[in-house]
Amino acid sequence: MATTRTDPLTLEVVDLIGTVVARYHDEYEEAAARYHLTGAQARVLGLLSMEPTAMRRIARKLKCEPSSNVTGIIDRLEARGLVERRPDAADRRVKIAAATEEGRRTARELRDALHFAREPLAELSAEERGTLRDLLKRMLGDSGAGA
Repeated sequence: MATTRTDPLTLEVVDLIGTVVARYHDEYEEAAARYHLTGAQARVLGLLSMEPTAMRRIARKLKCEPSSNVTGIIDRLEARGLVERRPDAADRRVKIAAATEEGRRTARELRDALHFAREPLAELSAEERGTLRDLLKRMLGDSGAGA
């Protein structure tokens, strides 16, 4: 059983992680609002700009209910022409959501607008960024750290 660490260094690291997350979240929400999107809509659009994805998989990534939450988000993105639904080639009962060309452009512009998320990382060497990635993966219990 792991012991709870309350030493000053651990508390400082926890506080810093919280500050980074809050700043990233605030900037992400501001960038999304410039495109008249909610943060959740922007996150889904970002996911779909990388690859078409089944609705259930989107829900798992967002940790929400596929039938109501994801469907509503996809409905609103589809109404704006940013996303389209397609049947899955492997299982026609499954719906796949995919970003349209306009959706991919919007997602790219959103990513480019996230200066806080990128610029501090640019100050780190490639080796430091790799170490940070591996440490974050380790914190999340990802056994693929370093791969």
